[in-house]
Amino acid sequence: MKASDYISSLAVSGRFHFTLDEAVKALGATVVATRAALLRLQHKGQVALPHRGFYVIVPPEFRRLGCLPAEQFIPQLMSHLGEPYYVALLSAAELHGAAHQRPQAFQVMLEANRRPIECGSVRVQFVARKDAEQTTVVEKNTPRGSLRVASAEATALELVGYADQCGGLDNVVSVLGELVDALDPVKLVTAASKSPIVWAQRLGYLLDLTERADLAEVLLPLVKERAHSARLARSTSGKGATRSQRWKLAANVDVRAEL
Repeated sequence: MKASDYISSLAVSGRFHFTLDEAVKALGATVVATRAALLRLQHKGQVALPHRGFYVIVPPEFRRLGCLPAEQFIPQLMSHLGEPYYVALLSAAELHGAAHQRPQAFQVMLEANRRPIECGSVRVQFVARKDAEQTTVVEKNTPRGSLRVASAEATALELVGYADQCGGLDNVVSVLGELVDALDPVKLVTAASKSPIVWAQRLGYLLDLTERADLAEVLLPLVKERAHSARLARSTSGKGATRSQRWKLAANVDVRAEL
């Protein structure tokens, strides 16, 4: 079987990924010969290699990207690697309807660090959270299957927890302004109870800025019970900053929504 016939047969069956080992077996060739055949298809833009030993088939509509969109191969890649994952931060917010600013990279949360992926013009950024298994996730459908995505409530909390990965607090509050309509108050409290308490403090403060004090209010009992003095921006000194007694927080940066 030719390599081109192999990928055609996969695509007809609705499968757009395969491993090098699978290709070697299907083609009945050596590893070296199989790699060479697949490299020729890469040069034609018909397949791409987002991870060593893991290939994706690139339909004509995605040839300009030089790869499948990340959401269409990340579930299969993570299954291949045996790593739990979920789409997070700005990418999750976008999937929940907060598309204030399309992220430059598709953001995926793992339990440990992993090098980013560059596949054509597709970028995947991996972010580590040791207790990622506690995060509530939902399933979103894609043309290639289901995608695990942090719930809207977990996303709101992680946005403030990983603000440096999300364009800073100004960008975070802008995204929150669009995400608030997807937040459920009860689920928000549940998600906050599974996260560092300082995330609830910062999120409550920022929700006040979005004029959704009703959502902020549900976090107050948790903050009053568990929180200690903290800073809004972790990387900036709190000396001389205005204090928010409501959130036990030093408002050490001036946050403004990016419109």
